[in-house]
Amino acid sequence: EVALNDIYANAILTGFSYILTGFVFVCMTTLLKNILDEQDIKCETEKNKELTTDMIKALVKTIDAKDPYTNGHSIRVAEYTRMLAEQAYTDSDELHNIYNIALLHDIGKIGIPDNIINKPGKLTDEEFKVIKGHTLTGAKILSEIKSAPELIYGAKYHHERYDGKGYPCGLKGEEIPEISAIIAVADAYDAMTSNRSYRKLLPQETVKQEIEKGLGTQFNPKWGKIMLKLIEKDKDYKMHQ
Repeated sequence: EVALNDIYANAILTGFSYILTGFVFVCMTTLLKNILDEQDIKCETEKNKELTTDMIKALVKTIDAKDPYTNGHSIRVAEYTRMLAEQAYTDSDELHNIYNIALLHDIGKIGIPDNIINKPGKLTDEEFKVIKGHTLTGAKILSEIKSAPELIYGAKYHHERYDGKGYPCGLKGEEIPEISAIIAVADAYDAMTSNRSYRKLLPQETVKQEIEKGLGTQFNPKWGKIMLKLIEKDKDYKMHQ
């Protein structure tokens, strides 16, 4: 009688072990499939992000080409902006968004006539007014992208100054969105380290002095100081046009 019970018990345990093994197998298979699906989704997402950035680059290259002296400006500003942001941010998606916002900071220049944007001499007051209008034009264009409202910050506010003497809104201090403050430093840096129709790119020491002079007036001190650290690291002066 004991032996018979043992047989029943062993049969039950054996059946249960098969069921448990099958259950674990199904769970592992499902988990593996989910991991692979997640990797596929992540891979597809990364491809879409790269495609979006490539399309933006193609667009801004077309805009920058309006002025041979600033060709490549938007991409360089985006690179410098990301380098600055990497000193404070670690999230890759956030850094990617910051890069794209910086890429589009000058999109409003698409509305500036070629005879003004390519004028080699000094601009008249009226012509300078047209140039300054690219901030609002860019903001208006980017405001149509409802899914990414933060895109307008780079275009609209990158010429605001920390002391409130910038344009178009005269924002000052912490009123200026942080991404705009970062781009403002990167934009000014590229302007000084690029060739222009009226001068060659400035020596690195001169650029450093100008950044230092602008701390707390033209530039947010936090991001101006970070740019100075990047300049210090650039011993061979590779960060230029």
